[in-house]
Amino acid sequence: MTHRLRSVGLEYAETAPLRLVFVAEAQAPPGAVFTALADTEGWPRWFRQVSAARATDGGEGREIRLRGGVRFRETVMAAEPAKRYAYRIDETNAPGLRALLEEWTLAPSGGGTMVRYVFALDGPPPLRFAARLARPGVGRTFREAVRTLDRLLADG
Repeated sequence: MTHRLRSVGLEYAETAPLRLVFVAEAQAPPGAVFTALADTEGWPRWFRQVSAARATDGGEGREIRLRGGVRFRETVMAAEPAKRYAYRIDETNAPGLRALLEEWTLAPSGGGTMVRYVFALDGPPPLRFAARLARPGVGRTFREAVRTLDRLLADG
């Protein structure tokens, strides 16, 4: 069954009832990191939890499958080269979510890139509690993805 989520804007990255924020450093420049983020089909190569990804609606949307069977239909909310990539989840088969926005912001840092990731969501209290408990794992997953992406970009 597919659940439709509430439509939220970019400000949700700062106003969501629950925000998980993580930062990691990449050696690659912001432009290269952004290009990888905007290449939806490339995500499974560097983000191990993503088993399949494809762009939809001429690149304005995405369909993502995670390992374990969770699916998302998303709208790309921001694609600012070398600065920001953000998407809102519109539909999912994961129960309980009311709204979810993910934002990746990029800033030059010592010849590389400071990558900031915001996982902004709403759901009933048990879901928000579970998300808080999952924070260390989400952070590990994010840092691992950035390291893998950095290696991929270094290898050309």
